[in-house]
Amino acid sequence: SYVAVVDAEGNAFSATPSDFSSDTPVIPGTGLAVSSRGSQGWLDPAHPSVVAPGKRPRLTPNPAMAFRDGRLFLAFGTPGGDVQCQAMLQVFLNLVVFGMAPQEAVEAPRVATVSFPDSFWPHRYFPGRLNAEARIGAQTLAELARLGHRVERWPEWEWRAGAVCLVMVDQAGVRHGAADPRRASYAIGW
Repeated sequence: SYVAVVDAEGNAFSATPSDFSSDTPVIPGTGLAVSSRGSQGWLDPAHPSVVAPGKRPRLTPNPAMAFRDGRLFLAFGTPGGDVQCQAMLQVFLNLVVFGMAPQEAVEAPRVATVSFPDSFWPHRYFPGRLNAEARIGAQTLAELARLGHRVERWPEWEWRAGAVCLVMVDQAGVRHGAADPRRASYAIGW
């Protein structure tokens, strides 16, 4: 899950509260849920993220805010494990470099590499593989393959490509919300 809020005074909140799941045990008598993020640790004793007392695994939540000239420009984020940074960067570039409107930037087709070990056990990875939504043109995918990527097609709107939601504040102070149709998401303003 992800939430972004920007109020009338410009206070902003950006959070990815993705820790709790229905299979997480609750410690009897405490009401405290054990975080499932332990699955992001490694069992290999030589790995820096080995499961051990006092250690914390690398975590994937990446809520973000971007500022322009010292003023809030963007509060944004997504659920999605290792795809979070990739999806957020693509949306950010769509806004800043390619000049897309917020909803257009969120809805644009995405790619995601799985060439590095997954943060979650069993830490699978597929060297050279690039997942690409089917809305990306065949010519572009062929060129990526020619460059050495092992391109695998995702459906047109793949939920694993992230579900970026955002609030953008333009130079006039107007708030623009965008919600990703890849998952159940909403943008609300009042």
